[in-house]
Amino acid sequence: MMNCCGLITEKKEPVPLKSIDAQLEVKDHVATLVSTLNYENKEDKPLEAVFVFPLPGDAAVCHFSAQIGETHIVAEVKEKQQAQEEYDDALSSGQQAFLLEESEQSPDIFSLKVGRLPPGESASIRLEYVTELAVQADDGLRFCLPAVLNPRYQSQGSEGPSVQVTSVPASLVPYSLSFSAQVSSPRPISKIESSCSLEPLQYLIADQTKATIKLGGGHKFDRDIELLIYYKDAHQPSAVVEAGQASAKPGSLMGDPVVMVSLYPEFPQSVMSSLAACGEFVFLVDRSGSMGCPMNNSTPQETRISSARDTLLLLLKSLPMGCYFNIYSFGSTFEHIFPKSVEYSEKTMEEALNKVEKMGDNLGGTEILQPLKHIYSQACIPKHPRQLFVFTDGEVGNTKEVTDLVKKNADSHRCFSFGIGEGASSALINGMAKDGGGHAQFITGADRMQPKVMQSLRFALQPAVEDISVSWDLPKGVSATVLSQPITAIFQGQRSLIYAQLTLQSSEEADGTVTVKYSLAGHPSQSQLHFNLKPAEDSGLTVHRLAARTMIRSLESEERTQSEQNDEEMKKRVVELSVQSGVSSFFTAFIAVNKDSGESVEGPLVRRNIPTPFFPIMKCLARPQPMAMMCMAPTALACADSLCDSAMPQSCDGDLGSWLDMPALSAAEPPQPRKDPVLQLVSLQKASGCWMLDANLAAMLGKTSEQVEKAKPPSVNNEVWASILALIWLHGFKMDVMEEWELLSMKAASWIKAQNAPHVSECVEAGNTLLGCAVKKEALGI
Repeated sequence: MMNCCGLITEKKEPVPLKSIDAQLEVKDHVATLVSTLNYENKEDKPLEAVFVFPLPGDAAVCHFSAQIGETHIVAEVKEKQQAQEEYDDALSSGQQAFLLEESEQSPDIFSLKVGRLPPGESASIRLEYVTELAVQADDGLRFCLPAVLNPRYQSQGSEGPSVQVTSVPASLVPYSLSFSAQVSSPRPISKIESSCSLEPLQYLIADQTKATIKLGGGHKFDRDIELLIYYKDAHQPSAVVEAGQASAKPGSLMGDPVVMVSLYPEFPQSVMSSLAACGEFVFLVDRSGSMGCPMNNSTPQETRISSARDTLLLLLKSLPMGCYFNIYSFGSTFEHIFPKSVEYSEKTMEEALNKVEKMGDNLGGTEILQPLKHIYSQACIPKHPRQLFVFTDGEVGNTKEVTDLVKKNADSHRCFSFGIGEGASSALINGMAKDGGGHAQFITGADRMQPKVMQSLRFALQPAVEDISVSWDLPKGVSATVLSQPITAIFQGQRSLIYAQLTLQSSEEADGTVTVKYSLAGHPSQSQLHFNLKPAEDSGLTVHRLAARTMIRSLESEERTQSEQNDEEMKKRVVELSVQSGVSSFFTAFIAVNKDSGESVEGPLVRRNIPTPFFPIMKCLARPQPMAMMCMAPTALACADSLCDSAMPQSCDGDLGSWLDMPALSAAEPPQPRKDPVLQLVSLQKASGCWMLDANLAAMLGKTSEQVEKAKPPSVNNEVWASILALIWLHGFKMDVMEEWELLSMKAASWIKAQNAPHVSECVEAGNTLLGCAVKKEALGI
């Protein structure tokens, strides 16, 4: 009879994973995370515990070890098939073994196997990775420890097995998580924010350049652990030179010094104040079933799709006259509003908005590949650079196919991607933006989608940077070999990273210079950094591992597009680099075998799958399903396997991701009247940027039509007066959400100036009196 003491699943199976302790160390914009997973076998048979879990898609996994009693085993990186065979052979011979490998479909999913854990025995698994922290549009540095792994939708006809995940709702996760972080930087730390509950920030030294923070008690596993770190004077270029490994061969990646250069190009104000008035803007919106989930638990009435609709309103109102646009939406199939991109006008904008209002989460699965292929098949419009905005909750199983397609078409567009909700695939969202020369944003917790998307629209409206080159000025006897991919996109205030391997002929202290040259709006520009070539102290091999990870990902991407002969050569290079650097890859795995136990572990092996939390989906019960499912208790959702077996339609084939994304039986709910006053005002704006003087505007401003008409200075155009009132109201009452309306207000100001209207100052004074504000004319930009 099975011993069911301790933690158990809803299937009454014991869970051998008891706790996870995660410790983060951040140095400037580089993070190292050490996770310790504590296992205990309380059953009377030896176990194989299998845990499928998410990691950041660009993380360099560089250490894996196990502690069993007094025995410490450090895993080695080996070719994947060889590692898998060694693991199986060890289990067959009664030995304990441990295997860590990357998923075939996506680089942000890993599988950890703890094999032949004897009855009554405990084991601690240590996992370490390093990663660069992405710069957000508001200058924050984002670290995310993925805690949520949503089921990935498996595309129809896709090759290879789907990712097999055992999932439970966040409230039923049967193990605990503790998390702490230590942050240090040459610059003071101004604040650290999170969507999770944190204990107060503790500064360790007076100048506030070092601090610690901890996760508050009672973490519910209903969200990823996200930190946003803000430094004072964040845009400071820097270079870190790291010494090579003493035991490694000179001339090799690990044997030579490596430099990591961080540059923050600053564009002239004249360029930033004259945003582009051209471009083709293509918006691709996920309308799969999972987009009907709430944005967060605190506002369950605001779903992902309703937030996307509001965001599209702001985007469409903010586009410049003279550009082109189109809107695509996708699920199991895809739709477009226009057969091809059309010129932006009042007529086309209104037609698009009418259709956006009717968008629901009713298109089924998450087939993102086909609409992308269709978009890329459309001819580009001369003198209108294509800007692609992709909105998705990122729950797809063919991540590599999608990012490869974006990269293949990188020369014809820029891709801006948005991961919506907890558990969005970082490999997909970051990969699309990186390979598409754009920028990635994640909308999690209580984040509003609108400000983040509008920040990215600002980037898209910046002139495209062209003719990017990197040059080095180094002392005699010193050379630099660039390891990272060529820089394909530069945005105002965003970090550009360069990794290079240095060959030094002497140990004398010397300086070097790196220069990034580019063309901005037809004018030659450059960013330059002078740095010392002396290796930094106590930096370990972090920079080397990040450089290795960059090279590995680049080679893996090339391998997927090469001929069979070149394919094998690329694979060989990846394996060699992965083994040499100790950084995992798609073609390798970490393997550890306990050969010191002295005796084999006898008895039949029992497999236990460790459940991973997924985002609560109770809203999704409006899917085709047995009637009994409608009134089930929350515990019935305890395990994805049991949910699939008992509740899903046969058409799902046991795939929870497919079930979530099945189309709803009923049509999309009719849109509710907008309650957000900013959105109400924005919805009244015309494509040209002006507002009409009518009863709707007066009501929005809290006035009667008579009051508004009476306050208007004589001989002033109605539309000019209405537009000035709208701008005064925004600047007077809604400065807290300025990022959402700033671009459309700039368009309105440009329209007002183009009218050469008289008495503008008088209008501003009268408008302030009417609305009870004190906004200066200069603040309105008119």
